[in-house]
Amino acid sequence: MKDYFSTGSSDYAKYRPHYPAELFSFLKKLTPERKRAWDCGTGSGQVAGELAEFFEQVEATDISRSQLDSAVKRSNINYSLQPAEKTSFPEHFFDLVTVAQAVHWFDLESFFQEVQRVLKPNGYIAVIGYSLFRSNSGTNAVIDHLYNDIVGPFWYPERRYLDEKYETIPFRFREIKTPHFEISQKWSFEHLLGYLRTWSSVKNYLKQKGEDPVSLIEAELYNSFGETGEVVFPVLLRVGRKEI
Repeated sequence: MKDYFSTGSSDYAKYRPHYPAELFSFLKKLTPERKRAWDCGTGSGQVAGELAEFFEQVEATDISRSQLDSAVKRSNINYSLQPAEKTSFPEHFFDLVTVAQAVHWFDLESFFQEVQRVLKPNGYIAVIGYSLFRSNSGTNAVIDHLYNDIVGPFWYPERRYLDEKYETIPFRFREIKTPHFEISQKWSFEHLLGYLRTWSSVKNYLKQKGEDPVSLIEAELYNSFGETGEVVFPVLLRVGRKEI
């Protein structure tokens, strides 16, 4: 697992989009026994906080201490600094494992082996994420220019899994059909800029060039987006069950 998000952990918690309530209702119905869940690569604890509403205990792990320090606090969430691929959890321990917007950073084979080890028989894994958001046509054009042309060379190779909608990850579970979900939110222009600056490619560009790439498109983006606007993220979701 690679750590590209320790810098600016509070911004990550503040500006990243929130998954829809319907997604968690789906996961709740999926798992009638809700004793323990593991949220891997928890980051700011966004998903862990939702799971804590209907699981007795949530274990949430990350390799970024600063992310964990900024994470959502709940009495039934235990945060620990552990890699995705090798944890201290017992075998057959969890009813559900979730990983949201993080699986592409893992050693996938090792991670899925670990999930097989810690999941109960007939337990579920949910790989969750979201791809590039859409807005109005003018905003989409500016964002596509930023995404592909300006910071395109600065994306890490693992980003391709998101562009491929997680369809190409080596999923080693009995897959089940899932509903379609999307994240639809109204954002201020300031929030949009804050979100763009959490992109790993933007951080990488800034580190290598010493210049904020978002500032290069800021004026044009404002002209198309305005003070407030709607953003829609397609939710990526693959759910599988561990065979007995």
